[in-house]
Amino acid sequence: SVGECVFPQVGVTAQKTMRLLPASGRAATQKVVVGDQDGVVTCFGIKKGEAVPVFKTLPGKKIARLELGGALNTPQEKIFVATGSEVRGFTKRGKQFLSFETNLTESIKAMHISGADLFLCASYIYNHYCDCKDQHYYLSGDKINDVLCLPVDKVNCITPVLACQDRVLRVLQGSDLLYEVEVPGPPTVLALHNGNGGDSGEEIVYGTSDGKLGLIQITGSKPMPKWEIGNEKKRGGILCIDSFDILGDGVKELLVGRDDGVLEIYNFESADDPVLRYDHALSESIASIQGGCVGKDGYNEILASTYSGWLTGLTTEPVHREDGSGAELKLSQEMQSKISSLRNELEHLQMKVLQEREKYQQSSQSSTAVSSVPAFSVNDKFTLNKDDASYSLILEVQTAIDNVLVQSDVPIDLLDVDKNSAVVSFSSCDSEPNSNFLLATYRCQANTTRLELKIRSIEGQYGTLQAYVTPRIQPKTCQVHQYQIKPLSLHQRTHSIDHDRPMNTLMLKGQFSFAEIHSWVVFCLPEVPEKTPAGETITFYFQNTFLGTQLESTYRKGEGCFKSDNISTISILKDVLSKEATKRKINLNISYDINEESVRHTLKLIHPKLEYQQLLAKKVHLIDALRELQVHEGNVDFLLPKYRSILEEADQLLEEYKRQPAHLERLYGMITDLFIDKFKFKGTNVKTKVPLLLEILDGCDQDGLIAFFEAA
Repeated sequence: SVGECVFPQVGVTAQKTMRLLPASGRAATQKVVVGDQDGVVTCFGIKKGEAVPVFKTLPGKKIARLELGGALNTPQEKIFVATGSEVRGFTKRGKQFLSFETNLTESIKAMHISGADLFLCASYIYNHYCDCKDQHYYLSGDKINDVLCLPVDKVNCITPVLACQDRVLRVLQGSDLLYEVEVPGPPTVLALHNGNGGDSGEEIVYGTSDGKLGLIQITGSKPMPKWEIGNEKKRGGILCIDSFDILGDGVKELLVGRDDGVLEIYNFESADDPVLRYDHALSESIASIQGGCVGKDGYNEILASTYSGWLTGLTTEPVHREDGSGAELKLSQEMQSKISSLRNELEHLQMKVLQEREKYQQSSQSSTAVSSVPAFSVNDKFTLNKDDASYSLILEVQTAIDNVLVQSDVPIDLLDVDKNSAVVSFSSCDSEPNSNFLLATYRCQANTTRLELKIRSIEGQYGTLQAYVTPRIQPKTCQVHQYQIKPLSLHQRTHSIDHDRPMNTLMLKGQFSFAEIHSWVVFCLPEVPEKTPAGETITFYFQNTFLGTQLESTYRKGEGCFKSDNISTISILKDVLSKEATKRKINLNISYDINEESVRHTLKLIHPKLEYQQLLAKKVHLIDALRELQVHEGNVDFLLPKYRSILEEADQLLEEYKRQPAHLERLYGMITDLFIDKFKFKGTNVKTKVPLLLEILDGCDQDGLIAFFEAA
């Protein structure tokens, strides 16, 4: 059985900022050390169910990472924190012994410590120090999310591994790239398998921002993937990983914390692939996870720290004792006294809040009043989901959310989210003078600190989505967060494309620099690093998550080449790039090569989706009539099997239809754009023929549709 217990709350915490110190001396329990965004390092132990402080540092800059270190093959009980561009070291008693100001111009984002070796990463920069002396440096092609080094005592050499946003693990040797490992999503966290890299010391577990998990063996010459777990349950991205034998079977389990608050335990039943044994949902994203013995000797726990600084423990200690009624009574008395003291503390806090509120009201009405706006922290994530070609906007606030107003200056669809309990209301908006296409308010239930929204954009329509976040704090205050919806917003970076498809080509030539054309590509497409790539030329591959079409972009100073099997993608790029160049008064020489076969190919990709959505819409429209028949006739045995199956699946059909509003409209829009774009490149305006095209679409005949495109 697993019971839940809550420890003290600290400030807002970043990813990987909580660790358990190794047990020392006679004490069998471990101390907890956590760093927060107020810059405070807190260390405490648990005695008789109560937190006992060991030390607490003074506030400072935000703590981005907290790691344990020490001499190799000794207990790792020295505490290191990364704050700004500085690394500080503390003993387990809280005495500061190190203050190392690095030469990094940006704040440290990731850190790993191995003996005297310190590995640090800012956004794109990796630095290796030994005894605080600069050793190696590497500039990554995309943002670095985490860093790790294989255990030196096992592999006998220093092998750092960088987890980079472009879905790649980069394995280094000194200051050089040894090789790259492609992974199925942007890796957010790395951990040594079993805490030590497995038997070989070369095994690394990674977690991705789209919720996938995998194990790769990093050998001296090439990567060897061992296993990979998808995200069939559509859970959140992975923020933290640990290995610990919580089940007591002699094999370490894999502990995983996700950004939707789900904590998972995987164990290795078959000794090869992990199997999900247990999961538990918390209300906030899990920033750090650790396994150990904290609360009571002999009972292991999983400790998780969440975004707003709550520390939660899942313990193996039995919640109910079963050794007679006396022990049961003793436990309840112990609990009652604890509950009573908590009640008193709560009443005291409530009184204090009322007094302070009254004091504030009085001072705010005086002639010399200066109202202070309370600061609050918002953790946000705006990502494209490959599975359903929608964007997830996740907003997490350190205090309860009152409401969120969402405004967009481009047409977008709001999709249903199962986990969302907020009440949404739409306001009518005037799209003409203000370019206002969406105004929606989400009113949250009490104690909601995390809100997830889903939207689908239309390619070619680009602008800004704004979220106005108002928490339940006094005086009322609001933060605005902006998210760019790009011209090719449904495209996602991929490692490779199918070069055998019929491709259309767009060529640009002009007096522009490498940095200028790169900034235009960043403006047009998601998942492109903002920093201009090293070297003289670069190639990026993309896939359209809605249709499955592809794009290859290769460019250098004065020249750009874009290839896609979808004419509409080329058309959008042509319009946007021309506009961006005109803004900068740069003359572009634009040429294109259109492949007629690509139109037929794209229609064949769209048609199965079109057919499915049309059938779904027809079935949904029949449900009410069929249900009425069922009520009148008493049974439905006389109906044809296909109608009986519609009634049986009615709830699932309605659910699917509700989840994908305007899906059919979007497909009609894409086919219409494809038709107009095909002839636009020939210099023909075919907008008058669009009503005829829509009639053919209603008939849903693939051959007829292709024939219409070719005959027009």
